[in-house]
Amino acid sequence: MTDVQDLMEQARAALADRPLVVFVLTLVSMLAFAGIGAWLARKRLVDLELEGRSAFAVVVTATVTLLALIIGFTFSMALTRYDERKKLEEEEANAIGTELARADLLPPADAAKLKALLRDYLNERMVRYVYRAERPAAQPGARTVALQNDLWAAVVTPCQTQRDPVCALVVAGMNDVLNSQGYTQAAWLNRIPLAAWTLLAALALFSNLLVGFEVQRVGGGRVVPYVLPITVSIACCLIADLESPGGLIRIHPQNLRILAQSLGG
Repeated sequence: MTDVQDLMEQARAALADRPLVVFVLTLVSMLAFAGIGAWLARKRLVDLELEGRSAFAVVVTATVTLLALIIGFTFSMALTRYDERKKLEEEEANAIGTELARADLLPPADAAKLKALLRDYLNERMVRYVYRAERPAAQPGARTVALQNDLWAAVVTPCQTQRDPVCALVVAGMNDVLNSQGYTQAAWLNRIPLAAWTLLAALALFSNLLVGFEVQRVGGGRVVPYVLPITVSIACCLIADLESPGGLIRIHPQNLRILAQSLGG
């Protein structure tokens, strides 16, 4: 059971990381269900009595309204996660900048070594934000892990022989640098749950089925049946794009870049 859930979660992540694929799949499925609803109305497989027609219209309106609320709720989840990732990028830049300043508290040779490593680490973190075709921002990468080990050794080695409040301050700053990357990684892995996507898809398909039936029954014309599928598809694409590391809406490492520019990088 766990293996099946893991596979489903991986499939969800792979699909959500491709907003345009989400748009196409959503649009095709919504149009198909709207067509099924229109076919049911034409074939009169579901016939409504005169007094039930107005009640059915109320049901369609209520269902579409509920769909709009669910889309808004899901969009809010994606936007909250997007804002959190932007905030963590700022905190990561602040942590690296603070540790660069504290490096001067070490002996000159150790300070020079630590600053060089921090500059390399800063460039690596910017690369992880810019090139995210395979979600590198959510995965630390071998070079990031190696640099983190070197950074920790660069502050622990001199502080083993000189244990004072100054060294404790430098070690605490390095701890913040390493923790900030972990918080960023956790935020990138915090995605919209599969259950939320599943319920949204089920409600959207059912809504299009009802709308297709109702439009065909009352003679709403040729354009109306396409409005809801296109609208829902755009909304789902936007939601997937907000939480996709490689979508159109990206988190640019502007604070990390400003820090690199201030260092002459």
